[in-house]
Amino acid sequence: MSEDRLELEKLTKKIDQLNEQLLHSEKLASLGQLAAGVAHEINNPIGYVASNLVSLKEYIDSLMMLITQLCNQLPVEQTNRLKQLYDHDYISKDLPILMSQSESGLQRVIEIIRELKDFSHIDDVEFTEVDIHLGIHSTLNILANELKYKAEVKKVLGNIPKIKCVASQVNQVVLNLILNAAQAFTSFGTITISTGCNDSWVWICVDDNGPGIEQEKLETIFQPFYTTKDTGTGLGLALSRSILEKHAGIIEVKSSLGKGSCFTVKLPINHPSCS
Repeated sequence: MSEDRLELEKLTKKIDQLNEQLLHSEKLASLGQLAAGVAHEINNPIGYVASNLVSLKEYIDSLMMLITQLCNQLPVEQTNRLKQLYDHDYISKDLPILMSQSESGLQRVIEIIRELKDFSHIDDVEFTEVDIHLGIHSTLNILANELKYKAEVKKVLGNIPKIKCVASQVNQVVLNLILNAAQAFTSFGTITISTGCNDSWVWICVDDNGPGIEQEKLETIFQPFYTTKDTGTGLGLALSRSILEKHAGIIEVKSSLGKGSCFTVKLPINHPSCS
C-alpha cells in the first residue's frame, strides 16, 4: 500500500472521528438544554407538592388531635377495640416517619432540580462573582449516582474568596476532572477535592488514588481526542484547558504509576478582563 494511500486513510479516519465528536458535542449541548428545560417544567409542580405536603402535615396533626379527643369521650373498652380495629397505635407512630421521609425525599428532588438548573446554564458566558464551593457542591450532586459505586469523595475545602468567572464553565472543568478520576479506577477508590488560595490564585485540586499516568503521557492527555478508555470523546481535558485559558487560569497535573493523580486548577483572583 502506498504512503499516499496510508495518509489518505489516516486523514479519512481523523475526519470520521471529528464528525463523531462534533455529533457527540451537539448531543451533549442538546441534552443540557433539555435538562434545563425539564428542570424548569418540573419546578412548578414540585412547588405545589411541597406546599401541599406542609398543609397535609397540619391536617394530619389536627385529625390525630380530634381522634384523641373523641377517644376520651368514649368508654375505655370501646376506645381500645376501635384503636385495635383500625391499627391506631401503629398508624400514629408510622405517620410522622412517613411524613418526615416524604419531606426529606422532596427536598432532595428540589435540591437536584436547583443544581441541575444552575449547572445547565450553557448559554451563560458572562463573568460573575462566584462561590467556587457552591459549584463543587452542585457538581458532586449531579455526579452522585455516577460516583457512589466507584469512589468515596472527600472534601477538604479551604477559606477562599469569591472570584469572577463563568460558573457553568468552571463547573464543567471540575466535572471532567472528577469523572476522569472515577473512570480510571479498576476498583473502588478515593477522590479528594481540596481548595485553597494565596494573594493571586484560587485553586481546586482533584486528587485520586487510582492507577496513575505515565510521565511521558502527561502532556499528551491534554490533546484533543486523546483517550485511554474504550469509550469517550477524548475532549474533556482539552476542553478544560481551553476553558481555563479563557479564564487566564492554568491546569497542572502530577501523577505516579500505581499511586494516583492530582489535577490542580488555578484561577486568578483578579481576572485581567474583569479588573
